[in-house]
Amino acid sequence: MTYECIDLTVDNHVTNITLNRPEALNAITPQMHTELEDAFNTFAAAEDQYICVIRGAGERAFCAGSDLKSIAFAGRANPYPEHGYAGLIERFDLNKPIIAAVDGFALGGGFEIALACDIIIATDRSSFGLPEPLVGAVALGGGLHRLARQIGLKQAMGMVLTADRVSAAVGLAMGFVNQVTPVEGFEDAVQSFCERILRCAPLSVAASKESIMRGLDEPSLDAAMKNQEQYPAFYQWKRSADAVEGPKAFAEKRKPQWQGR
Repeated sequence: MTYECIDLTVDNHVTNITLNRPEALNAITPQMHTELEDAFNTFAAAEDQYICVIRGAGERAFCAGSDLKSIAFAGRANPYPEHGYAGLIERFDLNKPIIAAVDGFALGGGFEIALACDIIIATDRSSFGLPEPLVGAVALGGGLHRLARQIGLKQAMGMVLTADRVSAAVGLAMGFVNQVTPVEGFEDAVQSFCERILRCAPLSVAASKESIMRGLDEPSLDAAMKNQEQYPAFYQWKRSADAVEGPKAFAEKRKPQWQGR
């Protein structure tokens, strides 16, 4: 697919997806939904791509949510792609890490995209919120459910029911932001996070993510620990060449050579 509203680049084992409508605060249009679905499908299928970083172009916004002008022009909201809003928010079987690199506003659907990622790194000029009630709408892209699960009921209720916007520093204190950095150190912080993940065996990372996410759906800790043996990524890791390479490299006092298989 030829992309017009997003950019996709690959750097070593890292896929970079950039929302590229800075003149509209990177608001999501129906075309962007389609392009993002394709981009995330491409990342998910690429065996040599271990991490995805999603950004927003420009200096004002990561993403301001849905483009209401495009919806108003069409007279209705178009159906979302197979994996939901932005091709991401219902992608529950992707065990590779996804990082939201947020610089500027992450509002409405933009905040929901960030919450659907595994890690959020934000500049100190960034802010987050679900302002849908201010325009008579409801955040339907998973934000209500993810926010309550990630920061707790009372904190989530406070943000959602007031439609308040919070700073990156407050997001860090609440627990949905992993790291806040000055603008001038932003890309270095994102790169550092990627490098630290890439030190690890990719199948170990995938199995760990899968075990956390699926384990949260288990009725008890006991059930989660017993059932993880049957999770697909966990099963694949346990029988992988990398599971042998790790201890061998440690014993031989050398850097492991991960193959992702």
